[in-house]
Amino acid sequence: MRNDKTNMRHGTMQNGYRFLETTTTLPLPVDEVFTFFANAENLERITPPELAFQVLTPTPIVIKEGTIIDYRLRLFGVPFHWRTRITEWQANDQFIDEQIRGPYGSWMHRHTFVACDNGTRMTDRVEYRLPFLPAGNLALPLVRRQLDRIFRYRASAIRRLLVDDP
Repeated sequence: MRNDKTNMRHGTMQNGYRFLETTTTLPLPVDEVFTFFANAENLERITPPELAFQVLTPTPIVIKEGTIIDYRLRLFGVPFHWRTRITEWQANDQFIDEQIRGPYGSWMHRHTFVACDNGTRMTDRVEYRLPFLPAGNLALPLVRRQLDRIFRYRASAIRRLLVDDP
């Protein structure tokens, strides 16, 4: 019927960069899935509640290349602000948001949407670098577990919102 499987993999790149890549297939057309992600308010709906994630930028937000979005959240109980910029925007294909200010040394999140036999294959690829390297790498196991938790919750919430409750 529907493909609930989400594939997730971590990897190492050069200069202290890491990546997390997840792939989820949804039984919906690309334009419907992309439209959901084009609404920044949906980020609050697909983020685990314990992060107390809140979009601070006044809504509605017109997302396009150059759009800056401010957020507030808690990570490991510590409150902080996060600011991202949309650095690439190709409707119904892909977009990239990059951290301007936040907890990571660097954060780039590419969202890709591709039509497939089962509907839409959505891929999230986050390339990140922890702050305060090399000492920051001591936190890597904890960060990886937290990212896994966030992206598994996200995949489940997306399925629940888009597929189970149309």
